[in-house]
Amino acid sequence: MAVPPSLALSDGVRIPQLLFGVAGLTAAETGRAVRIALDIGYRGFDTTPGTEAAVGTALLEVPRDEVFVSFKVPAQGYDTARRAADQALAALQVERADLCLLDGTKGAFTDTWRALSRLRADGRVRAVGVAGFGVAELRRLIDATGAVPVLNQVELHPWLQQLPLREFHTRHGMVTAAASPAANAGLLADETVTALAAKYGKTPAQIVLRWHLQAGTVAVAASATTTRTRENFGIFDFELADDDLAVVAELDNGTRV
Repeated sequence: MAVPPSLALSDGVRIPQLLFGVAGLTAAETGRAVRIALDIGYRGFDTTPGTEAAVGTALLEVPRDEVFVSFKVPAQGYDTARRAADQALAALQVERADLCLLDGTKGAFTDTWRALSRLRADGRVRAVGVAGFGVAELRRLIDATGAVPVLNQVELHPWLQQLPLREFHTRHGMVTAAASPAANAGLLADETVTALAAKYGKTPAQIVLRWHLQAGTVAVAASATTTRTRENFGIFDFELADDDLAVVAELDNGTRV
């Protein structure tokens, strides 16, 4: 069974470069999908609010120290965030999660950050990051709290490569995580991607996810089907050549999904 490569977060916690995501799955689909992912070999899981109970129950099938689990708390102020985090941890059935993400910037995100930082200080989470932050919001957070998130999960794919944001992450020691790594499957029909798939004898999804790995990002790949989940995991036995990486770089056109 292949073992996904991992990246070190700034506080030393290691995160698998390929996470199984459950965004868009129903509660009924989530438990089944996570069990399938475990059987295939995934050991990193990214939850969304409302899916924690189904994910937590499925993960009881493997030793806790063999899996990486992250959850999200919306920006909503200190007390509400603490309650939301406690509820998520209880639903996950874990004493401590590996990563908690402050999700979004429209609410009281600096107060929410302080709540999640307290959660880390109390040993309830190993690391704290953010999701959906741009450079301006990251600067506000860093200036207000003096802390730098370990990771920022954003929409990122070959059509939207987020170079200035990724450069900011690198300067501040942050890892970039890619939500919608294949642009909600839109890239799977892209002519350049399908041509590369034919060249390497791989699927378009595998080409896109391999690009993420070689770009040094964490890819969050969600699927409700066994075939696609298995396909997404088959990216560790090949590499894209430098000239092909350059071809993918030319796909950046700012398209959001």
